Amino acid sequence: MSEPSYWKYPSPYIQKWQIEQQHLDHYQHVNNVAYLSQLEKLAWAHSNALGLHFTDYAELDRGMVIRRHELDYLAPCHLDDMLECATWIVACERALSLTREFQFYCRRRAQLVFAAKTQFVCVSLSTGTPKRMPEKFQRIYGTACLSKDEVHR
Repeated sequence: MSEPSYWKYPSPYIQKWQIEQQHLDHYQHVNNVAYLSQLEKLAWAHSNALGLHFTDYAELDRGMVIRRHELDYLAPCHLDDMLECATWIVACERALSLTREFQFYCRRRAQLVFAAKTQFVCVSLSTGTPKRMPEKFQRIYGTACLSKDEVHR
């Protein structure tokens, strides 16, 4: 089965997100903080699916922390909307950083409603200082990273 044409890249990791009252702001749109929370949940779920869990981070004294977010709100979402939330690792400089991209698609309105790009840097959990990624991170995240051809198609 081929990928839907609305995804920017092939083979996304996808989770569904049902919009509930708690996700809404005063305008009755999804609040920007809810989008950030969903990005975090999706990134962790993808890492877990790849075989990396917080216990691995703690054991190796390493973590991937956010250096930069780029967020694009493309259309408002409302109560009861069901979003397909996709992520990909699009760059993995195996020594220190990786970049994820995200897209959220609303079937009801048949359009992308949100896109984001997040750069992560590897740090020591005990000191907070930048450190090289452990071999396990390099192997797992590096293998999951899209090829340059997939990113630049």
